[in-house]
Amino acid sequence: MWHSMFDLNPSILEKIIRPLVVYLFLVVAIRIGGQREIGQNNALQLVLLLSVANAVQNGIIGIDDSLTGAVIGAVTLFIANGVIEVLASRSLRFHNIVIGHPVELVSLGIINTRTLRRQRLNIDDVLQATFAAGASGVEDVQRAVLNANGEIVVTLKTSQSVADQIKELSLKIDKLLLQGNK
Repeated sequence: MWHSMFDLNPSILEKIIRPLVVYLFLVVAIRIGGQREIGQNNALQLVLLLSVANAVQNGIIGIDDSLTGAVIGAVTLFIANGVIEVLASRSLRFHNIVIGHPVELVSLGIINTRTLRRQRLNIDDVLQATFAAGASGVEDVQRAVLNANGEIVVTLKTSQSVADQIKELSLKIDKLLLQGNK
């Protein structure tokens, strides 16, 4: 029993290479698959990620059921991820390739439908972020950007100055008062 828990068959090198190959494959597949897989998953994306994890499990550990094999595989994945993060933090180009970069979805109230299609988003996704930012519609949006983490960040157009808003409110109040006196 104790022997099977710590048995090193296949070799340590194979236990290191297998998770590295699977890790690199998953990084490339997720990047090709789109930025949204990284953050704010919907039900379909969650099912996909769980299924992929199950599908690649045997590729990482092979026929090995040992504790040693699991630890070597996990440590290899942590180290590979740490190296990728360090490289991405030191090189903007590498960061953009591996992690991604912000993508503009709306500019000056105009939705870029081509970018939406490429990012597999729909107008409702943009509208939801727009309303959450306090806008009444896309026409109030200066810029909306899809960040690499899947979050849509909305910047509203600058509103009128406070003095103009007060003047406009005063005119509306006067108009209401005139209507009430009739």
